[in-house]
Amino acid sequence: MYRFQVRAQTQRGEFIALVGSTPELGMWDINRCVPLNTSSESYPLWWTEIKIDIPSSLESPNEQNIQYKYVRISANGNVQWEAWGNNRWIPIESNLPPATIIVEDGWFGWVQPFPYGYFQEPIAENPAVKGKKGLKIAVIGSSVALGCNSWLLRGWAWHLSQALQEKYGHILVNVSEVGANVSTTIDRFPLVVAPEQPDIVIIALSLGNEGLAYCAPHQRRVVQRRFERGLQQLVKMTKELGAMPILAGLYPNGDYYSEHNWLLRDTHNRMLGWGVPVLNWLDAIDDGAGRWKAGISSDVAHPNSLGHRLMFEAIDLPIFDIDKNKLTQLKQRSNQKQELPIYRDNLGFHLFACPEEKSLRIINTSKHSYAIATSWEELQAHIQSKAELIPGIYISKKVEKGIVPYFWVREDGAIETSINIPPGADVEYSAAFHLFAPKVSQVLHYDGLLGILKESDTTLRVINESDHEYNIHPMWKEVRSALKEMPEGVYEDLFEPDLPFRTMMIGKDGLENRVKVPAKSSVIFEYKSKLTDISRVAILPLGDRCAARMLLYKMEYDGPAFPFDLTRSTNLGDVADMIENGFSDMWNPQFLHYNHEERRIYHGKWSGLSFAHEVEETDDPLNDMSPVYERMRVRYSARSQRFWYTLKKCDEALFVRTGITDRGYVLDLVDKLTAKCQEKPFRVLLISPQSSDEFGGIPHVLHYNLEFNPDKMYDDLGYWKYCTDVMREIIESLGVTSKNLFWCPPNPPKD
Repeated sequence: MYRFQVRAQTQRGEFIALVGSTPELGMWDINRCVPLNTSSESYPLWWTEIKIDIPSSLESPNEQNIQYKYVRISANGNVQWEAWGNNRWIPIESNLPPATIIVEDGWFGWVQPFPYGYFQEPIAENPAVKGKKGLKIAVIGSSVALGCNSWLLRGWAWHLSQALQEKYGHILVNVSEVGANVSTTIDRFPLVVAPEQPDIVIIALSLGNEGLAYCAPHQRRVVQRRFERGLQQLVKMTKELGAMPILAGLYPNGDYYSEHNWLLRDTHNRMLGWGVPVLNWLDAIDDGAGRWKAGISSDVAHPNSLGHRLMFEAIDLPIFDIDKNKLTQLKQRSNQKQELPIYRDNLGFHLFACPEEKSLRIINTSKHSYAIATSWEELQAHIQSKAELIPGIYISKKVEKGIVPYFWVREDGAIETSINIPPGADVEYSAAFHLFAPKVSQVLHYDGLLGILKESDTTLRVINESDHEYNIHPMWKEVRSALKEMPEGVYEDLFEPDLPFRTMMIGKDGLENRVKVPAKSSVIFEYKSKLTDISRVAILPLGDRCAARMLLYKMEYDGPAFPFDLTRSTNLGDVADMIENGFSDMWNPQFLHYNHEERRIYHGKWSGLSFAHEVEETDDPLNDMSPVYERMRVRYSARSQRFWYTLKKCDEALFVRTGITDRGYVLDLVDKLTAKCQEKPFRVLLISPQSSDEFGGIPHVLHYNLEFNPDKMYDDLGYWKYCTDVMREIIESLGVTSKNLFWCPPNPPKD
């Protein structure tokens, strides 16, 4: 039974039919054509199921296939044939099992040179039997490795299976999966490969399934790097299984262009230098520009039957001419760690590399300190020529005092990071991809540049493979959520714990503060204490203008906005009244009016309150303020929720107010804050160009006779930086740093 199916666009009253070279298909007589079916759920797919009598089809010895075409027939009987030229065809095979074969014919009018079909239900086959010296070979890859788009899925792996069984007595099992990439394959490997206990594993993946053809240009090298490291991880996992790894070669894509082609060739050439056998078929199927040669593909991503045949024919079969004894010897050699001497001097400084493990060991038995740097040209030349380091981050197995626990390797194999090696040091660095093994760590987040790995319940590692410092913060939803996997608590950088933003706070909803990771680096965070063991201070700006927000932004102490951050609130009495009343009328349209000349919104209830950032270019405030009112409702209700959430959840509050005021307003503010804080410790930091004597003796209040002018900050970046440095000194003098700063989440959870 054959189920022919094709996709076609039709008008009302039209239908698709099939006519061909057998009696069942009408013997090319359009009056005996076979109509196809469709439905509202499946359209534009049309199909029909036909039982074809193979013996009658074989009456002519010249007929080795069934030929046919589709036609579109209109309501009045007009017939439109598919494009002139070659017919569609399927091979005649008399020994097939009695099962339905689905013939995938793509789109009406687009006639492929080779057919694509597969059994509707998997066919149980008699398992192949190994010869006396035969080996078991597992193939793990994606749809091309499965044979997709070839007839009956007889792709390159199927042809290889037949050849290896006949030539060497090997058997091949295919555990590939449609759509697989390096990440999903790493996850599947222990589940589908390990149980097979193979002698050889063929890893068959592509840059296409990593998204190379369609990602943004600036992401292409990220995709390439992620793919290569995934392959290296799979090679390592294969060896740990006690099997011999073989890499299936890369293949083209119909949507690749010049840069894609360069990256394809770049990865291909690097794979050839990894010391692992490669099924090298790229030259046989690539047109020289990264695309398939003419006539060997069925779509942009898949070869057709001819393409699969060419891939198989390009395989050097003697790669598989390995008997059990030879394989055992290869496994033993691969399991023996062989350190090669790279460099040594007469004082006791040594470098050893293990190319197989992608590791570098540094030993200093001298009485002197050494500094590995790009300027040490002699050492770098030895590393480049002998160590076989791969580009990217290398990480030390343990953190030792005074020794940088990572280094970055450039594309040319030189070490870019400066590393101090003290007397008595013995440190080993390994390529970061080792850490991505399931048995080593749990990958919580990885986007090709930033990796966050859980190494244990007390240890977290962050790897930054980008050229820029990474800012990790609670507003980054994916990262915040990923860190819910870690136990709640305070984590500190093991190597440089005293640097700013090297303390990580994790609560029940994930990350709760900002953490910074330098470019091309790795930071390991170790659990130190419960969150309740530290007193976290929240900084809550109380306005005047946006100076406080601007300074906190430059200090990188800013989080989601609070009610006074982007407003002008010149009267401190208004601020105290708004806090006392829960901000309820702050965005009430009844009190808001727009001044077109100043492009500001003024408040009728609190005369010192105005807004300059709420009317957008697409608004028409003179005729319709409703979009502005709704936007303000959403924004300011969220900002007020953050204010109250922060005040409730922090251990101590530091309120910051800039701008001139008087003692009476400050006394009133302190009274109202005391009521709202409900015995929670708080301080009010006032910064204004007036005498501090004005506020002497007021509890909770600290005053600095300074002026922070936001207009001047906008105009003069140097002035902005100067004010920021002054503000940082003040806040740190009050005991507030990135180690104990309370960060409000963008969307505070409801209790």
